[in-house]
Amino acid sequence: MPDLHLRLHDEVSGEALPQPEISEDEALHVLRVAEITTATLVPWGSNYTFAVALEVEDRQDHMAIYKPMRGERPLWDFPVHTLYLREHAAYLLSKRLGWGIVPPTVVRDGPHGIGSLQLYIEPAAEREEDYEFWGQQRIEIERMVLFDHITNNADRKLSHCLLSVDGRIWGIDHGLTFNTDPKLKTVLWQYVGQPIDADLLRDLQKLCADESCVRAELAQHLTTAELDALFDRTRTLLALERFPRLRPDRNIPYGWW
Repeated sequence: MPDLHLRLHDEVSGEALPQPEISEDEALHVLRVAEITTATLVPWGSNYTFAVALEVEDRQDHMAIYKPMRGERPLWDFPVHTLYLREHAAYLLSKRLGWGIVPPTVVRDGPHGIGSLQLYIEPAAEREEDYEFWGQQRIEIERMVLFDHITNNADRKLSHCLLSVDGRIWGIDHGLTFNTDPKLKTVLWQYVGQPIDADLLRDLQKLCADESCVRAELAQHLTTAELDALFDRTRTLLALERFPRLRPDRNIPYGWW
């Protein structure tokens, strides 16, 4: 199966130029104000996804992933035209937790209307789909596993796990998150039934302590019921202090690669 994040440079510019280093604040500024000068449809996936070039002050230094609302395929179990909002909500929650899992993401207008725009992260291609690597027990991966539990991620495939060229671990493709019904599907099973790291539990405690601020921040992205479910899941994990048991018949994503 082709991988968007291995082929993005070819799709947009025809050459493999490295992304310049950029801080999170700088990335958010670029994503909000840059002109989208190229938008190339990525020819796989159930929803329309575009590889785009961003131009600021006549320089095309940055690339991003653009997912317009109009390109979303209707789903029976997610409200229509909400996936791009869930992409942004996942970024905001990751930022609120201080985990830095989701690349900088904004909601803005683009050549095909409003949608999510996420900074492209250059992958370390040789390890992006390394089963042995993603099966390790290390805090960065445990953080992603816990993030998927609280966001109720229904689509954590291996191709949605990204190791960047600078060695950071990222999670991408968070459109199928925050459902009120149990939807967790993941390829990351190494923590099933194990105790949750104490520092990560403290992060969840702080999230619950800041509940009113979190609700206000996500109110335009998620329904009240979805926010209720988010905090119910978080408090359940705090009470358990360990990762729940999973079931192979329910918790493995379709097309798990």
